Amino acid sequence: MKRPVQILLLALSGIGLLHAALFTDLYLRYVKEGLRPLLIASGVLLLLLALAGAALDNAHMGEPDHAHGHDHSTAPRTAWLLFIPALSLLCYAPPALGAYTAARSNNKPARERKEFDPLPATSPLPMTLTDFTSRVQRDRGLAIKGRTVQMTGFATPAGQGGWYLTRIIFTCCAADSQSVKVRMHGTEAPPANTWLAVTGAWHPKGTLGTPTAEAALDVRSTKRISPPVNAYTDDLPLTPS
Repeated sequence: MKRPVQILLLALSGIGLLHAALFTDLYLRYVKEGLRPLLIASGVLLLLLALAGAALDNAHMGEPDHAHGHDHSTAPRTAWLLFIPALSLLCYAPPALGAYTAARSNNKPARERKEFDPLPATSPLPMTLTDFTSRVQRDRGLAIKGRTVQMTGFATPAGQGGWYLTRIIFTCCAADSQSVKVRMHGTEAPPANTWLAVTGAWHPKGTLGTPTAEAALDVRSTKRISPPVNAYTDDLPLTPS
């Protein structure tokens, strides 16, 4: 890989990062929203390195090789593969994580909590999948019993025709993602990756308030919704449109 090509690779990588972080929401498929400034800084740095390399080569143009000590050795041919991620950010970004990933990952365990705040009297009660799971498996006050709740997520196929309502959560980036899944009962499975607002009540299985209880819902209604821009958080339910 010759020097001009190396400079081009730096420039394309910088432009790709800036395109994903400044002009689109693509970066949210791979990292948390808070890392956006670092992506922008990285893109700017890569562009500056490309410009500095081009300016340095232009300044030495016409000088004999021994005068400026250029190394004309070539990099391995596999180095050309570095263009694939650079161009993918501009031309074809990898798809977002979804049902395929969630179906093959372990469910995020319910977090240990000493106390739970009282639940609002709202019905249906908006809840995150994480909070619902914690209430079902950790809340010995049984506040979730008999309550109608509303949650949002995407459909993930389960065994024997069942399905889960799912959210994938980034701690930092896609490499450390975890899934939160709540089993749905009483309705046919929608197509995988369909985003839904689901209303229902806890499906009795196991002892409520203990880890033996299943995070599951008897579905009363479902409504298709558009995917959120930042899909890799477990936020409160979106308002169905």
